[in-house]
Amino acid sequence: MAIFQQSGTAKKDSPAFGSDAPPPAPARETPPPAAADFAPATPPVAQPSTPPQTVAPPQAAPRAATPTVKESIIAADLTIEGKIEGSGDVRIAGRFKGDVNVQGNLTIEQGAKLNGGVRAKQVLVSGELEGNIESASLVELRDSAVLIGDLKAGSLTVAAGSKIRGHIECGWGDVKAPAAGNGKDKAANDKSSD
Repeated sequence: MAIFQQSGTAKKDSPAFGSDAPPPAPARETPPPAAADFAPATPPVAQPSTPPQTVAPPQAAPRAATPTVKESIIAADLTIEGKIEGSGDVRIAGRFKGDVNVQGNLTIEQGAKLNGGVRAKQVLVSGELEGNIESASLVELRDSAVLIGDLKAGSLTVAAGSKIRGHIECGWGDVKAPAAGNGKDKAANDKSSD
C-alpha cells in the first residue's frame, strides 16, 4: 500500500525512497477495506417527483434461470467405492463401485464404469454398467453402452451398437422394486412358463 503526502505538507528536504529514515506517519488512519456484498441486485425504482407519464418503466436485467437440481460429477480420473444417495443428478465419468440411489437423473459417460445397483428417475448410459437398474422411468442405452444386469424401467431406448446381457422388463406402468418374499412366486411362474 502506498502512502502519499498531501501537496501542502510536502517538504523539500524529505527523505527519498530507499533511505533509512522511517516514512512520515499518515495524517489520518485509513479505513478498512469494504466487505463484498453478494446480495442480488435490485432494479432501480422511479423517483416519485417525476410525473408517471414521462418515466419509462424500469427494466430488470435478464437473469439466467437458476437450476433447481444440482449435479454431482465423478471425474474421469477418479475411482470411488461407496454408496451414492440423494435428490440431485449424478454424472459418472470415472469408475464407481457401489449402489446409486438418487431421485434425479444418472448419467454414465462413455469410458466410465459403474459396478452396482441403480435407482434413479432417468438413467442414460454411454459407458458400462454392471449391475441391476431396479427402478427408473426412462433408461436410454446409447451406441457405446454396455449393460450387464437386469433392467426394470417404464420406458427403454436402445441405440444400435449397445450391448445388453440380462433380463429386461419395461413398459408395464409404475416400476416398483419387488417385495421381499416374492422369490418363490417368481420361481414358480418361471418354471410354469417353460
